[in-house]
Amino acid sequence: MSRIDVRKTYKLYIGGQFPRSESGRSYVVNDAKGRLLANAAQASRKDARDAVVAARAAFGGWSTKTAYNRAQIVYRIAEVLEGRREQFEAELRAAEGVSAAKAKTYVDAAIDRLVWYAGWADKITQVVGNANPVAGPFFNLSTPEPSGVIAVVAPRGALLGLVSVVAPLIVTGNTVVVIASQDNPLTAITLGEVMATSDLPGGVVNVLTGSQSEIAPWLASHMDVNGIDLTGVEDAALASELEVAAADNLKRVRRPAPDTDWLLEPGLDRMTRFMETKTVWHPIGV
Repeated sequence: MSRIDVRKTYKLYIGGQFPRSESGRSYVVNDAKGRLLANAAQASRKDARDAVVAARAAFGGWSTKTAYNRAQIVYRIAEVLEGRREQFEAELRAAEGVSAAKAKTYVDAAIDRLVWYAGWADKITQVVGNANPVAGPFFNLSTPEPSGVIAVVAPRGALLGLVSVVAPLIVTGNTVVVIASQDNPLTAITLGEVMATSDLPGGVVNVLTGSQSEIAPWLASHMDVNGIDLTGVEDAALASELEVAAADNLKRVRRPAPDTDWLLEPGLDRMTRFMETKTVWHPIGV
């Protein structure tokens, strides 16, 4: 007996939920050979605003969790991803046309990267913070704190690239609104499913699928977004437009880096770029 395939509907991930776009739009996602792979929700300006509201609501609770607790949760994301590795490998093979061995390499690296950043959650303050020597009877202490809500234009590296830009932001206490790769968005939503079942509070990571050129300008100009990572922007004119828009409320900006080799070992820069340094003076003996 023949049966009809039950195709998965790829939705957005906002505030811990999986809504369709409020506009009702979707777009076709093709596989590496140009054949229909799935339909994905096409996010609108309203969806972007909703994602920022969710990220801001989650920021207070997430940023005040202990670094050790954030590390536990990010490590749990790695555990759940490990349990669903076959699904991710299949999606990478279909969407990007990579070999089974290459897909396994990317999934392995994504899991390892989550574990690596989880390990830094309770160590980054000791490395980049400082007890400053001052000429006076004062304690002078500098400590890093998260910037707030960060918008991210994700790179084409559908899984490893996405993990590499999101993990360093959330381990340091930021909340995130991600515009997934337009051509390869499916693993981003599947990663959202992993996050939804791994103790990560709703709103800490929000994933939008659709057009960079439509969604990114609204996030760049949004006055409740504190920073924007343009790593995945490949259009130089769009990147310049987004940087200008981001200047209105002095957002921190990370410039585009579309040709990054995500298999290389990460450094600390992706954690420190979107952290603020708070310095406290306190009289000695009082």
